[in-house]
Amino acid sequence: MRLLEYQGKELFDQYGIRIPRSYLANNVNEARQAAEKLGYPFVLKSQLTVGGRGKAGAIQKCKTPEELEPKFNELLHKEVKGELPRGILLEAMADIKKELYLSFFLNRSKRCYSLISSAEGGVDIETSGNKVVVDIPLDGLNPQTAEDVAGKLGLNGTTVPAFVDFTTKLSRLCMEKEAELAEINPVAILGDGSMAALDAKVIIDDNALFRHPELKKYEHVSELEKQAEVSGFSLVELEGNIAIIGNGAGLVMSTLDMVSDAGGKAGAFLDFGGRATTETIYEALKVISKIKHIDAILVNLFGGIVRTSLVAQAILDAYRDNVITVPVFARISGAESEKAREMLNGSRANLYNTVEEAIAAAVAQANNK
Repeated sequence: MRLLEYQGKELFDQYGIRIPRSYLANNVNEARQAAEKLGYPFVLKSQLTVGGRGKAGAIQKCKTPEELEPKFNELLHKEVKGELPRGILLEAMADIKKELYLSFFLNRSKRCYSLISSAEGGVDIETSGNKVVVDIPLDGLNPQTAEDVAGKLGLNGTTVPAFVDFTTKLSRLCMEKEAELAEINPVAILGDGSMAALDAKVIIDDNALFRHPELKKYEHVSELEKQAEVSGFSLVELEGNIAIIGNGAGLVMSTLDMVSDAGGKAGAFLDFGGRATTETIYEALKVISKIKHIDAILVNLFGGIVRTSLVAQAILDAYRDNVITVPVFARISGAESEKAREMLNGSRANLYNTVEEAIAAAVAQANNK
């Protein structure tokens, strides 16, 4: 579950992590009321789950009352990567002396958290040559480790204990809320040496939500996800351009990991479970077709309870009716798989003997777009 910036900052505030004064507005009247409380100038920030807001012009300074309404309305109707904002955050300006990058992420391969920090905030961290990476045990960040990181970042004076306090609180949030990621870019070092989070990107492990009823209020289900639920299958929209379809959450999630390892990016994953019919699979493909950024559909199907011939017929019907127009890359095995393969042979669907072959072809198609 990806939290919006203002939601992440609500969690930060609960853990004593300093944040700027801010107010969420969903319409111009709420924006005017918030502006009166903040005073000018301040920053208008679209509340989106996708990245790249700054480059897309979805963060703007507002210096005067005359600028408020046109800029607010512009941002409220501005799409970024196909997503419209769920509100606009009005945030007070900060007295920034220096910016840092800071994140904790769950490193599944090492079964620990990893701390990434950089003395260059606001940059694409992948391209930064001045970053520090430290593995953190699941019982939390040791203050001495945080102090060592501060030294590597070139911090000194009162900023060092401020950094230690800031990072240990963020580490505790990750452990207690079972976050997969907590990223702040940038962290502001203020004029008095204290620190504040100017942004918030927090991802909570969906599988842990039953242990955190206090976080349920942050769940957001898109219209397509609601439609999928009504039709009897599970859909999650993501940022990439490959739709992954399968039967069984474990199979779909492992396929998603394989797509990522192969250099692809999932744009959605859809699990139609074990009681699918041709009609429900057809509806699933209709839902996928409404996701604008999908360039390839990857089907990884093992027919146990589900008869694979039903899936094949749904794919044929969807192509016939122009429900889907992008290429399908399928690996189908199990019950009636030979029949399914015969049905799809010569169609616009591409069939493969192994899931690795299907993934390689789907990723090549998607990356050429």
